[in-house]
Amino acid sequence: MPRLVRFVVEADGGSRGNPGPAGYGAVVLDPATGETLAERAEYIGVATNNVAEYKGLIAGLKAARELAPDALVLVRMDSKLVVEQMSGRWKIKHPDMKPLATEAAAILPRAQVTYEWIPRERNKHADRLANEAMDAGKQGRQWEPSASSAALDASAARALAAPPPSGPPGDATAGAAAVRAALAASSAASATSAPAAGAEQAADTLFAEPGPATAAPAPGWGPDLGTPATFVLLRHGETALTPQKRFSGSGGTDPGLSEAGRRQAAAVAGALAARGTVEAVVSSPLRRCRETAQAVADRLGLPVAVEEGLRETDFGAWEGLTFAEVGERFPDDLKAWLDSPKAAPSGGGESFTAVTRRVSAARDRLLSAYAGRTVLLVTHVTPVKTLVRLALGAPPESLFKMELSAASLSAVAYYADGNASVRLLNDTSHLR
Repeated sequence: MPRLVRFVVEADGGSRGNPGPAGYGAVVLDPATGETLAERAEYIGVATNNVAEYKGLIAGLKAARELAPDALVLVRMDSKLVVEQMSGRWKIKHPDMKPLATEAAAILPRAQVTYEWIPRERNKHADRLANEAMDAGKQGRQWEPSASSAALDASAARALAAPPPSGPPGDATAGAAAVRAALAASSAASATSAPAAGAEQAADTLFAEPGPATAAPAPGWGPDLGTPATFVLLRHGETALTPQKRFSGSGGTDPGLSEAGRRQAAAVAGALAARGTVEAVVSSPLRRCRETAQAVADRLGLPVAVEEGLRETDFGAWEGLTFAEVGERFPDDLKAWLDSPKAAPSGGGESFTAVTRRVSAARDRLLSAYAGRTVLLVTHVTPVKTLVRLALGAPPESLFKMELSAASLSAVAYYADGNASVRLLNDTSHLR
């Protein structure tokens, strides 16, 4: 039986001016050894960053085809635009991009090629090739392979062959041990490599990137990350109980949105529609969440799915009471609740330990259903804080140390190696 051939293609492009003098670079790697199998680079004259990035992709795919036309190819780029468009998740609207995307898609059968976004820090080889090509163009010549000095960060390529660790996804401790060695190796390689030149990159969307790369990769940037599942966490808009700061869980009256809450839902719907990254909407079964979710879904043209595990804590006999009223009527129970996540509110309420089990199970179901996609979860204070706490590996008492406003947005990305990255917390800029 013939051996299945696998390649990694890393590609990049840059423009000094956007548009301006531009070039691309691409490298074909052996994922098992990190060996460089082919390099491509070219100065392409005046062009934009995105055109240069697509040119780099095309060159890398052609190089892989020349080596083995039946190979399975993983393309890794730090351009979210190219990765999402070639993966079919984003529409291609710009007239300059459409023919380039069509050309790239025709090089190898679609079933042989997958795409993965990586931070720029892990795309240094292709980035340096692109800058070498632009440097050559500045001198009035084309890049030549013999002039290449782009060094491969071999540990990043070798890490592709490492299997993901076992354990529940999204808990900060689940994948940490398995990636420490790779992170250390990557850090060491970065320390000994020359810094890459600064080709300007197009800005990407808020929920699509973890932010600027640092000298040492952060947890969550370990091996075999792939495209993460990103949960955009939206707390529902206000109800009549919200400004009064009354306990309002899943065991109370199930209030709908107030007039202020409906305005908030409309505002967040507009903000999410403008960003254009949400691919699915999932809601708690409670009315205030379903109304908020529907307002957003209507703007996005998406249906609303309901996940029972996203409901708020059942606060038992405390439903509808203020914190002060609970302290007056149930002082011992309140103290126990504040002291231990295993303590439940009076009258058969739900402990934070029980909520964590329920929310974790819901998280895992949603990660399975929406792998690699950006999903809006419309839920409540405790589920949002619980998801953030688990992603950070923070203790249960951290739930009392997070602020979460009505109609606020938070975001957590979940990677295939078991790690999670908190990207946003309590953003209310859309309400101002």
